Amino acid sequence: MWLGWNIVWLGALLIGLNGTVAWASDIQHHRYEELVRALFVVQSECPYITRIYSIGRSVEGRHLYVLEFSDTPGIHEAMEPEFKYVGNMHGNEVLGRELLIQLSQFLCEEYRAGNQRITRLIHDTRIHILPTMNPDGYEVAAKQGPEFNGYLVGRGNSREVDLNRNFPDLNALMYYYEKTNGRNHHLPLPDNWEHQVELETLAVIKWMQNYNFVLSANLHGGAVVANYPFDKSRDPRIRGKTTYATTPDDKIFKKLARTYSYAHSWMHKGWNCGDFFDEGITNGASWYSLSKGMQDFNYLYTNCFEITLELSCDKFPPASALSREWLGNREALISFLEQVHHGIKGMVYDNNNNPIGNAEISVAGINHDVTTGVDGDYFRLLLPGTYSVTASTSGYLPSTSTVTVGPAEAIQLHFYLKVAPKDTNLTQSHHSKKNLSSAKVGPR
Repeated sequence: MWLGWNIVWLGALLIGLNGTVAWASDIQHHRYEELVRALFVVQSECPYITRIYSIGRSVEGRHLYVLEFSDTPGIHEAMEPEFKYVGNMHGNEVLGRELLIQLSQFLCEEYRAGNQRITRLIHDTRIHILPTMNPDGYEVAAKQGPEFNGYLVGRGNSREVDLNRNFPDLNALMYYYEKTNGRNHHLPLPDNWEHQVELETLAVIKWMQNYNFVLSANLHGGAVVANYPFDKSRDPRIRGKTTYATTPDDKIFKKLARTYSYAHSWMHKGWNCGDFFDEGITNGASWYSLSKGMQDFNYLYTNCFEITLELSCDKFPPASALSREWLGNREALISFLEQVHHGIKGMVYDNNNNPIGNAEISVAGINHDVTTGVDGDYFRLLLPGTYSVTASTSGYLPSTSTVTVGPAEAIQLHFYLKVAPKDTNLTQSHHSKKNLSSAKVGPR
């Protein structure tokens, strides 16, 4: 039980994860000070598996606090994937914020109770939870409250900038590279990009640079659907017309979206908020085109695969609705997190068994590479199947292996690269290194 929290019996037992018995809490909205207090309570209750750190401050000076869960908080363990949840990017879309607070409390409680599923997840994953990316916008929305909150009140930060239209636009560069056989990953940022984004956006980009995230979800409100990249259409905008914008990893993104939708109590049913989305999922651009969004940026600038989760028809639901929403999303939040352990993972070494950072991992037939982290480890999300995988980096001969991926845990595949002869003309990748510098407001 949590100190200072009232437990309400809802009239019937709710069977928790892994068969443990759980009860739904009387959940309330958290203003900034209350959110911070809730995070530090979790950290004090589970001090050996949690850490709180700040990735920066908002325009009005509020810390953007992250709660980390790991059996070694603050330390990256080689071949242990990094995962993140981001909530409240739009200040008036508040359900994600409350769900991530609940998830944090749930992970701590279940770990202390000995829940094997949760224990294994925390021991094998480094989980980062950012309940609010836009604390300033939330305070504006919260002053009006659920009853009077307008569709746009508090959406942006304190400078009224929409943070999900504020990331560097790498899609245009990617679409150009598709035609010219250019880079397919880790695209370069434009000159002076730091001065072109808001403080909150800058903090999140620096966060991405400091952690080798593998999988992520961005929690929004205003619809009920799991949205996957690309958000930005390849075609010029034509009024009334939308076009599907596929990534090279379209199949795995669909699977990730379905994982959340079908584990959610009602998202998969399709009809929600007066809209219909087959299986409760949608390609972003097929819904409507969005430029400078965070999920596309994750895919094009980092190793991270991110989807956007629209979780409620009401952007600012009343407190009385929060318990039902938590119960509807709880299993989905855990199931999606577990997806970080699928595909392949491994190490890339040199002749002397030294790990090689920033080596490229290419999968034949999928035109999107990932890279190893500073410790030489890599993670590549893949569907079950047989793949030809190549590791390469400047100064070494590339190495190719065939691997069969199953439906369960990630298959380990290590590479040992030999130094290339001095007269060998090798580049780091088989892709050229060309470098360029660089409405409707929906729920996203």
